[in-house]
Amino acid sequence: MNNQLTRRELLRNTTLAGVGVWLAETSHASADDKSANDKLNIAFVGSGGQANFSLDQLAGENNIVALCDVDDRRAARAYSRFAKAKKFQDFRKMFDKMHKQIDAVVVATPDHIHAPASIRAMRLGKHVYCEKPLAWSIEETRLMAEEAKKNKVATQMGTQGMAGDGARAGVEIVRSGVLGPVREMHVWTDRASGIWPQGINRPKETPVVPKGLAWDLWLGPAPKRPYHPAYVPFRWRGWQDFGTGAIGDMGIHNAAMAYVGRQAVGLAPALAVRVAATLVRYPAGTVEQVRVLHQPAGVKQTQPQGLVVIVDELPAPVRTSIGIVNICCVIRKKL
Repeated sequence: MNNQLTRRELLRNTTLAGVGVWLAETSHASADDKSANDKLNIAFVGSGGQANFSLDQLAGENNIVALCDVDDRRAARAYSRFAKAKKFQDFRKMFDKMHKQIDAVVVATPDHIHAPASIRAMRLGKHVYCEKPLAWSIEETRLMAEEAKKNKVATQMGTQGMAGDGARAGVEIVRSGVLGPVREMHVWTDRASGIWPQGINRPKETPVVPKGLAWDLWLGPAPKRPYHPAYVPFRWRGWQDFGTGAIGDMGIHNAAMAYVGRQAVGLAPALAVRVAATLVRYPAGTVEQVRVLHQPAGVKQTQPQGLVVIVDELPAPVRTSIGIVNICCVIRKKL
C-alpha cells in the first residue's frame, strides 16, 4: 500500500500551505515527470486579459478543466489554446456542473466579481488564487477570509509586482538601514491620468452590446446600467461600481512595497495616508511613525520641507525597475 500523499491530496488536507505553494511547485518540474494524480484540476473565472498570465504559469503542469468568461472575444485565446476545457459564461453554472471535477479556482475578473466568485468556490471546498485587489470592498475581504477559514481551503492573492526583483531590492534597501531613519514615503501612479480615466461623466449613449459579451453577467452584483465601451474592457477600474481605482490597480503594488519595508525594520503602521483629497487614518503605534503619501496622477511631486531625496544614491537596477516607483522617493533623515 502506497501511503505517500499526492499533491492533490496534500492540498485537500492542509490549511497551512497557500495556493502559492502549488504555483511555485509547478515551475520546478516538467509535465512529463508527473502522473495524472500529481496534477490539479483547475478552473478559471475570467479567462482573458490577466488570466493569460496565470494560464501561462499553470498550463502543462496541471489540468485546465474549465474556463469561464462573460466575453467570448476576450477569452478567445484561452478557448482556442485549451480546446478540451469546458466553456462557460456564468461561473455559477460552471460550479453547479463541474464542482466535483475541480480542485482549485483562479479568479481573474474585474474587482466587483472577485468576492462573489471566490466565496462560491470556497464554499464548495475549492482552493482559490484570486488576483489583486482581493475584493471590491473591505467588507468583502473580511467575508472572504471568514470563508477560507471556515472551509479550510488554501488561498492566495495574486500581486505579481511584489514578487519582482525591483520590489524586493527596495525592501532590502529599507531593511539594510542605508537610508537612515525613514520618516516619509511617497507613492504615485499615472494610471488614472488616461490609461483608464476616472472622474469623468457617465456616458449617456446606449450602444448595442457587442456579440459574445454577456453584459448582465459582466455587471454581476453591480447596479444595472446600459453597456458602454467606457467600461469594458479594462476602463472599469475608474468606475466605483466595478473597480477600486488607483489604490486597487497600482497602489496595491507600489504602496505594498513601502508597507513591507516598514514592517521589515519594525516600524509602526503609518500615521496617515493621503490619497488625492481623502485622508485615511490608521492607529498610532508605540514607536516612531512613518507617513506614506499616495499622490494622485497629474500632481507635481513635491519634496517635503526639511527632508532630502536620495534617488541618485540607489543602485541603478532599482532606479530603473518598479522599485523606482516604490522606493526612490523614500526620504531619509532630516537635515
